[in-house]
Amino acid sequence: MAHKALVIALASLAASPAVAAVQDPASPVANARGEYCLKVAPVTGSNVETVRCWTREEWADQDVDVDKEWAENGVVLNA
Repeated sequence: MAHKALVIALASLAASPAVAAVQDPASPVANARGEYCLKVAPVTGSNVETVRCWTREEWADQDVDVDKEWAENGVVLNA
């Protein structure tokens, strides 16, 4: 049940235009905690995009190059 609530919360966050905005594709922007937020594939059974915010090291652990992915999937959270 907690997983379902988390998915719903993340989905509503990603869908809110007041919270997330696509940033200039040329340069990745970290949030105050040094995390880079990227859109990721929807959770199975959902069509709502998810936004994940991780440090460069955490993205690298997932084989994601923030500089290459930023242009297409970068998100700056206004919160």
